[in-house]
Amino acid sequence: MNTDPKDDRAPDEIQAGEPAVENGAEAPVEGGEAGPVSEEDVLLRLAKENEELKDRAIRLVAEMDNLRKRTQRDVADARSYGIANFARDMLTVSDNLQRALQAVSQEAREQADPAMKGLVEGVEITERAMLSALERHGVKRIDPQGERFDPHFHQAMFEVPNADVPANTVVQVVQPGYVIGDRVLRPAMVGIAKGGPKAEAAESNPQPEKAASEADPASSGA
Repeated sequence: MNTDPKDDRAPDEIQAGEPAVENGAEAPVEGGEAGPVSEEDVLLRLAKENEELKDRAIRLVAEMDNLRKRTQRDVADARSYGIANFARDMLTVSDNLQRALQAVSQEAREQADPAMKGLVEGVEITERAMLSALERHGVKRIDPQGERFDPHFHQAMFEVPNADVPANTVVQVVQPGYVIGDRVLRPAMVGIAKGGPKAEAAESNPQPEKAASEADPASSGA
């Protein structure tokens, strides 16, 4: 007997074997699975959705943390390197002041009148004050005289034959360099030695005479 109030067909029009649609149950879909969903299926679907939402929340938290760290790093870089271009321009002014001082020989300073001496002293004070101000903002001077050549901080202008020091040692500073934080504002322009022993060999065996003496007992008076 037809129990579906929505089914207007007569009982004899319902084909044999056709399942009756009861109240509260979904009708089977043609070519698909049965409509009714069990409580276990609902729980599994909700658990899967919960895992997806949890994974999405974890990724969102990680992205926000990375954004926060990147923002902090950008702010720190802006504070440290924000004046880099300005400082680089001020170095040119400092170079000009230094050249002006170098143009006045010591003899000329001694023979100069008080007005000229005051002018020279004023230029020296101005240059020192400028470099001091730059140093307070993280700009430091590179003066690598006697150090090993480092292409990251030095620029080799010429080579000087010198067998008394290890090769690639800075023997002359043409123009000092400057760094701000860990970044190079301007590399130091230098002259380096050539013809001497390799720096690696000198470092690995700094006292060859002493080593030979210890190896030969006769040389030590044994």
